[in-house]
Amino acid sequence: MANSLALSRLLQLASPMLPVGAYSYSQGLEWAIECGDVHDLNSAKTWIGDVLHIYQANFELPVLHRLYLAWQQEDLAAVQTWDAFYQAGRDTSEALAETKQMGYSLVRLLNDLKELPEGLLVNINQLQTPAFPTIYAAVAQHWQIPAHDMLQGYAWGWLENQASAAMKSVPLGQVAGQKVLFALGETLPDVVSNAMSLHDDEISNFNPLLSIAGCLHETQYSRLFRS
Repeated sequence: MANSLALSRLLQLASPMLPVGAYSYSQGLEWAIECGDVHDLNSAKTWIGDVLHIYQANFELPVLHRLYLAWQQEDLAAVQTWDAFYQAGRDTSEALAETKQMGYSLVRLLNDLKELPEGLLVNINQLQTPAFPTIYAAVAQHWQIPAHDMLQGYAWGWLENQASAAMKSVPLGQVAGQKVLFALGETLPDVVSNAMSLHDDEISNFNPLLSIAGCLHETQYSRLFRS
């Protein structure tokens, strides 16, 4: 596959138009807004940046990288191991439900598109309630998207959704949302490089404030985003 086509496929995967429902989740941000921790541009940028550099960089992205390598090596046992590891690390019920729902939606889309080889679709369909990164990695490696590019595209998609959630809920204006993307987007290459360099025993989902926010969001009285 030509590099230009791989880029197009990466943009398709990272696009808000990908019908997996990512836009409907705030990942605890809505609670941080409700309780006043996030209330303006600077506090939104700080919250989103902390989640990016603590949780995404040390857990989600390194696991996504391992899933990519497992699919690349056609090692289904490793795929299942890292999928289970990732799901175990989603330490609130809404976070686990989110990744299962998005994983289900992406699998359904791939079956409807009928663009993947039959053997890969068989392997994908035999997974029981896979997480979203598991299926994302399968598609990315098949489309020959380089691992570093895939991770940066995935992180950008997450960052864009968080900025959008802040714009809707704080609320922030469009210029403020772009300021968040400019500031944190600059850090993505280093975040991805560091995530790819972690050893297995360095992977950690430890981010207590994010976990607490996710738990409290599950029972938040009024909200725009799903649990």
